[in-house]
Amino acid sequence: MMAMESWLGTMIGVGAAVVFTMPAVAQSQPLFLAYPPQNHQTSSPTIFFIGSAAPNVTVTLNGQPIERSAQGNFAPVIPLKMGENQFVFQAESQRIERTITRIGTGPTLSPQGGFAAGSLTPAVPISRPAGEPICFTAIAPTDAMATVTLAGQTIPLTPQGNVVQLPPNNTILHGENQPQVTAADQYKGCQSFNVTNLPAQLGTPQFNLQWRGQNFSTPGPGSVTLLNGDRPQVIVVTSQTGVARTGPGTDYSRLTPLPQGSQASVTGQDGDWLRLDYGGWIKADETRTLPSQAPPRSLIRSVGYQVFGDRTEMRFPLQLPVPVTVHQTEMGLTLSLYNTTAQTDTIRLDNDPIIRNLTWQQISPDRIDYYFTFKTDQQWGYDLRYEGTTLILSLRHPPRISSQPGNLQGVKILLDPGHGGSEAGAVGPTGYAEKDINLLISQRLANRLKSQGANVHLTRTRDEFVSLVDRQTQIAQVQPAIALSIHYNALPDSGNPNETDGISTFWYNAQAADLANFLQRYLVENLGRNSHGVYWNNLALTRPTIAPAVLLELGFMISPQEFEWITNAQAQEQLVQALATGITTWLQQQR
Repeated sequence: MMAMESWLGTMIGVGAAVVFTMPAVAQSQPLFLAYPPQNHQTSSPTIFFIGSAAPNVTVTLNGQPIERSAQGNFAPVIPLKMGENQFVFQAESQRIERTITRIGTGPTLSPQGGFAAGSLTPAVPISRPAGEPICFTAIAPTDAMATVTLAGQTIPLTPQGNVVQLPPNNTILHGENQPQVTAADQYKGCQSFNVTNLPAQLGTPQFNLQWRGQNFSTPGPGSVTLLNGDRPQVIVVTSQTGVARTGPGTDYSRLTPLPQGSQASVTGQDGDWLRLDYGGWIKADETRTLPSQAPPRSLIRSVGYQVFGDRTEMRFPLQLPVPVTVHQTEMGLTLSLYNTTAQTDTIRLDNDPIIRNLTWQQISPDRIDYYFTFKTDQQWGYDLRYEGTTLILSLRHPPRISSQPGNLQGVKILLDPGHGGSEAGAVGPTGYAEKDINLLISQRLANRLKSQGANVHLTRTRDEFVSLVDRQTQIAQVQPAIALSIHYNALPDSGNPNETDGISTFWYNAQAADLANFLQRYLVENLGRNSHGVYWNNLALTRPTIAPAVLLELGFMISPQEFEWITNAQAQEQLVQALATGITTWLQQQR
């Protein structure tokens, strides 16, 4: 897998994928180019080409010989000019052509003046409470004067300095995550509006620009409406787990999912995203408006619990389902209830199998924090749900692990072979698809763990497409002791496959941090491989909370040298042995 979900599918193989074992390198193998595809577009200033040819022939790129590995694999990195770039690979009589187009990323200013295309905000219709400042932004030349007119008012837009573009998240994976400063200026101005009749349609802002004796005027892309603060819209979350974010779009970070049934007031809207009273944003289609509903507020009194064979359930009786967040650390867990005021005098918690202590604090008039400390250093998973108006926090007990060395009798382990079917994942220089090596290693690892007594579940057992949601669902249903997603790595176009190799691990919830760090150290040390690092990463297969979940990137498919290690049968067996022993060692250390 590519180490960020946004790369999934961008490295799909151009040729047919070889399955499971790699044939010996033929001296007459044809010239093959696995990446990039023809007519590829990229904003990167460089591009790498991944391919192979017979080791005994000379391969040229635009007439210049290129370096290759012992088996004939290559990955030259070439700078790109803006616009179209033509490349020709030649190996004796064989020839492959590629046209790669470099496109811009920043705001584009017209030489004739005016605002940069796509730079005006609000970019979508928005709603805000009366009295809350509404901000307008635009990108324009550095020596311009800009204003916005709306509802009879003129708002000056003052220059904020050059536009600073933040790099994509995935650039941290090859150490190039520095912001870029552009030549254009950002202009910004904010204004609050107070009107008598609410809700009020203020209309569409008009953006005005004076530049070098010329006047420009254009309507903004988004209209502005003021909300009625006395009668706010109240919604209930209808999806199983409502995806809450820090802002109105999928580029914003995730917050704790809102359990189905959660209720909150709407304090703003950007397009089809709703801002809720506790601060999170959610898509409108994951909610339903409640008619004639007062702002949701609840009291809470006693807190109870119930112990089952494999979990402890904390029960928080409320008057209605309120928004919640969970903050987990390696030392404990904090559960926050919003729009809630305590009348709590009693909490029952006997000598629980896992909970050492529970305390609480009214952080603000509408927020309570509950602090859990545990009897073991390792946490094994949790789940949140509403039963009626009672919030249930289910905390999993440690799995039962034998003291006999190497014995995993009865321990449930979920292995997730990444990609499959139409989703090839990354591809190596020969076109060998990541989906195939993921399945091969996962199946061999499953057999090794089963021989030690483990109860192993695979999210797929053949070459088929399995959605990320279905993989998450399987983790929730199986409730394993640990969940491991097996992948191999690639890079964005700006990376260098010749200088990048090694193993990396990814985790999201704190309960998975120790497992990720242990496996990373164990594999690197016992296999003699380079470490490409341990990352906190918001991935679909690291987000599940029901078990410690780790995603493993076991090497770079696109590295000519590391690909030869990845596809070596003896190295594969050593990798499976190291994985099985590392998993077993970590689990038995948690007893």
